[in-house]
Amino acid sequence: MSKTYRFLIFGLLYLIQGAILSYFTGFNGIYLISFGASMSQVGLIGLIGMLPFVLKIFLGILSDRVNLLGWGYRKPYILIGVTVQAVSLVLVPFINPAQAFGLYALVGFILMSGMALYDTATDGLALDTTPEAEQGTIQGLMVGGRALGVTVISVFFGFFANFISWRFAFWSLAMISAVVLILAFFIKESAERERLEFEWSAFKALGRLDVLSLAVLGALYSFIINSVAEIMNPFFENRFTITAFIAGLYSAIWGLGIVLGGVLGGRGTDKLGHRKSVWVAMIVSFFAILLFLVVPNTWAAFIIAAVFGFAFGFYETVYFATSMARTDPRIAASMFSILMAIANIGTGIGLAVTGLMVDGFGYPQTFIILAGLNLLALPLIPVVFKRKALPEVKLSDAG
Repeated sequence: MSKTYRFLIFGLLYLIQGAILSYFTGFNGIYLISFGASMSQVGLIGLIGMLPFVLKIFLGILSDRVNLLGWGYRKPYILIGVTVQAVSLVLVPFINPAQAFGLYALVGFILMSGMALYDTATDGLALDTTPEAEQGTIQGLMVGGRALGVTVISVFFGFFANFISWRFAFWSLAMISAVVLILAFFIKESAERERLEFEWSAFKALGRLDVLSLAVLGALYSFIINSVAEIMNPFFENRFTITAFIAGLYSAIWGLGIVLGGVLGGRGTDKLGHRKSVWVAMIVSFFAILLFLVVPNTWAAFIIAAVFGFAFGFYETVYFATSMARTDPRIAASMFSILMAIANIGTGIGLAVTGLMVDGFGYPQTFIILAGLNLLALPLIPVVFKRKALPEVKLSDAG
């Protein structure tokens, strides 16, 4: 594959992932409530939607080990995953959640499983084909593409659902998925093996102190930035009594900040190196969170939302790129998915704990605590970068 095509397809695959996330984060509750669903049912669907991302570990092993019908280790899983997503989106509006809640939950699980499958295989393909000097750029495109999907699709999906129909809104996501599916058919895995044979013994790398420290760093950064993202709009509403429409605009500006942070974070990582980039990400995150303490009015809140979005995208890109550089090529997708799963655990804990912190201490104190947690990365960084990366193993040295 050409460099331009690789960059394009990776960005698009993450854009449609962002499109689905925009539905689950911004519209799923509204859609279900319109059918009379309870908030407990909304929460249950959210939990079911997250389950496939726990299964990413097993999907990574599948992609690393199984050349599906001789089509390849990555491409067929990408095609199957996107197809499952597109078909599920066509079917969803035919299901009445009030009359067939279980069926709606099942289709939602299948939809998110398709997304988890192509997400895992895409990560594996990126690991197989991206030289270290371009890993930051690739991750920047992925993070930026997903954030762009969340930002743009949130606006259009809401417009279609409000002024045309929910059915058309779902089908618009299916059409976008279908376009990316067509482009994904042109992915070419090299006739020469681009990755080493899968070896169970390679999982020993997960026990190394630098890799364990990287996993803890991932859980920490994810805990911090997703916790702040969760309380951003509630804080603005509490401070200024904003409308839902204005809250949506803040989210859109935040998403654009993530796009910029992802793109610049990727290029910065390639130029500065992973260690320096982690330092920069930590510092930017620290000050971006503290800015919430001094927001004077609703207009300044747009700037702060954008700055925090930049910090979010930058930190996420740096962590993803650093994780790419430290995966063992024999278990590339498996090891990367495990590191991502641990980061997701940090997100889950953060989302649960932050609400309690706000209720107990208030917003200002919670922002101070979350900003201060960035400093816990200080003892981790030297350990993570004690080695440059996992030892390189050449194809000619394998078996």
